Amino acid sequence: MEATPHIAVVDDNRDIRDLVGKYLQKHDYRVSLAENAAALRRLVERNAIDLVVLDIMMPGEDGLSLCRFLRESTQLPVIMLTAMAEETDRIVGLELGADDYLTKPFNPRELLARIKAVLRRVQSLPPQRAQIQAKEVRFDRWLLNVGRRELVDQDGMSVPLSTAEFRLLSVFLDHAGLVLSRDQLLDLTVGRNAEPFDRAIDNRVSRLRKKIETDPKSPALIKTHWGGGYSFSAEVVSR
Repeated sequence: MEATPHIAVVDDNRDIRDLVGKYLQKHDYRVSLAENAAALRRLVERNAIDLVVLDIMMPGEDGLSLCRFLRESTQLPVIMLTAMAEETDRIVGLELGADDYLTKPFNPRELLARIKAVLRRVQSLPPQRAQIQAKEVRFDRWLLNVGRRELVDQDGMSVPLSTAEFRLLSVFLDHAGLVLSRDQLLDLTVGRNAEPFDRAIDNRVSRLRKKIETDPKSPALIKTHWGGGYSFSAEVVSR
């Protein structure tokens, strides 16, 4: 990441775009403004963006769809803005991979604080050993087709994965051999999670172990490091 973070602000309301843009520039951020999803896609293609501030309610392609695109094609952190205070909208945004969520009207100072917090979390994450893309990945007795999100065992039997389980497995495959804390796993899988208690990761690890471990009670693939988190011990071969 460059010394001066580059923030993209996406909102169909020009007054909000300009207000947020000027406020962030005042605090020494580089800022690019986009009025819709198409403009943001062009920005991402042509510029090194460090974080996206994204409005949900926009004409045409909305912010939820755009967040899904960003999560599938980039590692950019996303803070979502919306005038809707419904709990469902907040949860959907977080499930799609948004790192944080702010309801309009908001104080620009609070947005700035959240941007700083998200960027700190991103900078603290470990580097990826091999970016998982739409390809096949082998580990232990398993073959994962990333494009189809299909996990197949050595006998050709398909094992269904939930979205949360697929994201967690992908993170482990990307960081095989590294010890990841619960906070890091939360950030790498769903960003700022709707569940504040870090045992949420323990529950997801337990569910994933039941599907991929020969003996979930004595796991050989996903190792527990008491006080430290988890690591993925299997050799990973991508193609």
